[in-house]
Amino acid sequence: MTTAPPESRHHLYPSLRAAWIPLAALCLAFFVEMVDNTLLSIALPTIGRDLGSGTTALQWVTGAYSLTFGGLLLTAGSMADRLGRRRMLLIGLAVFGALSLCVVLVSTAGELIALRAALGIAAAAMAPITNSLVFRLFDDKALRMRAMTVMIVVGMSGFVLGPLLGGTALAHVRWEWLLIVNAPIALIACIGVRLGVPADRPEDLTKDALDVPGAVLSVAAIGLACYSLTSGVEHGWLSAITLASIVGALAAAFTFVRHERRSAAPMLDLRLFSNGTVRGAAIAQVGTSIAMASVMFGLILHFQYAYGWSPVRAGLANLPIIVTMLMATPLSEWLARRFGHRIACLVGAACLAGSLAGLSWGVAHGYAVIAVCMVLMTVGLRTVMTICAVALVDAMPSNRTSIGAALNDTAQEVGSSVGTAVVGTLIAALVTTRLPAGIWSSDLVASFFHGERITYALLAVLVGLIAAGGALSLTDSRAVEEHPVEEPV
Repeated sequence: MTTAPPESRHHLYPSLRAAWIPLAALCLAFFVEMVDNTLLSIALPTIGRDLGSGTTALQWVTGAYSLTFGGLLLTAGSMADRLGRRRMLLIGLAVFGALSLCVVLVSTAGELIALRAALGIAAAAMAPITNSLVFRLFDDKALRMRAMTVMIVVGMSGFVLGPLLGGTALAHVRWEWLLIVNAPIALIACIGVRLGVPADRPEDLTKDALDVPGAVLSVAAIGLACYSLTSGVEHGWLSAITLASIVGALAAAFTFVRHERRSAAPMLDLRLFSNGTVRGAAIAQVGTSIAMASVMFGLILHFQYAYGWSPVRAGLANLPIIVTMLMATPLSEWLARRFGHRIACLVGAACLAGSLAGLSWGVAHGYAVIAVCMVLMTVGLRTVMTICAVALVDAMPSNRTSIGAALNDTAQEVGSSVGTAVVGTLIAALVTTRLPAGIWSSDLVASFFHGERITYALLAVLVGLIAAGGALSLTDSRAVEEHPVEEPV
């Protein structure tokens, strides 16, 4: 998020109640960004049957949004500092709403994937700005923190409520309405922002050049890396297209690093990673998002395909995640205060790895075991996410706090893309590239459970290593609250 400079302190509000119009509009914008990450996940089986899609295509319906969203967050923040924060948010909301209406024209999986990628671009234009504009509403630090708390709760609720809201809607309407509804929400948010958020002033903006090559290279590196996973299953791991994807991803990543080191105005100043806390917090955030995205994507398939549950029932099955996400904050704060960031984050990493290991056994032993694993995973998620967000921002120089917040969001989106890609690829490789509709045979269910066991076991090792490896770089700080620092002009 990009905080407004001191000179922009005008049109301030004395309380949250007085600022209810702009605050509600910003929360609505943030909610629709986050809920769209997971809203369609519950509809994947329905979309697959309607559009004739296999698991590899379905993973891109989810992953395309996260890919473009995460890849462009830093660039969008940079553009907002140059073109105007409120202006960028209004443009992003308008484009997001208009694109959502285009779902009525979709007739193939490829068209839906392209639409989701475009929606991710529009959402990226909104995400770094919604939080930053909160600081423009209030002068009092306590009010700012209370407003930020509201924003965070709304955003996280949107992310985890997506499947439940989507499942409930699918009981009454076609899956296209899950995107169409974004249009009126975006319109209402636009009106609230226009009425209540002060306009940008020229003296508050920077004239530094945009790092367009850096943005293109980062998206290319992440996109090719994820595509190489699906290509390996569809075309073979030694096929020309798979090898080309892997080489392209490595080349794009290498060129990105080289460009950022030489650029006078880099999108991401790589020298920041010399700080162990910054590096470790970003790495751990990748691990948390791999866990969350892989479990949500995998269990949606599990509940609706293997169990044959309706979308509504599958959405309700995510309630343990939703409830624990809202209630686990006191526990994560206690761990941080009692043991410090490093130990608390290691405990969270152990919960993540343990929950995934439990799922590798529990998928074949009923919902009760899966629910317990959901709770354990969410405790780990809440602990690592909260602590790493605080540690990363606190470790940044005073003039880099906005980059720290954007880096935190980017790490989570990269992890979401990787997690979705890993589950979709392994299920396709171990079970089948096209999961049949209707009642499954006992042999296919057994094969699916076997594929899930291997998938979650591998993820337990991967997530445990990434999250714990990042946690080891943290300090023994016991801070549990973010203290936003305004950037100098």
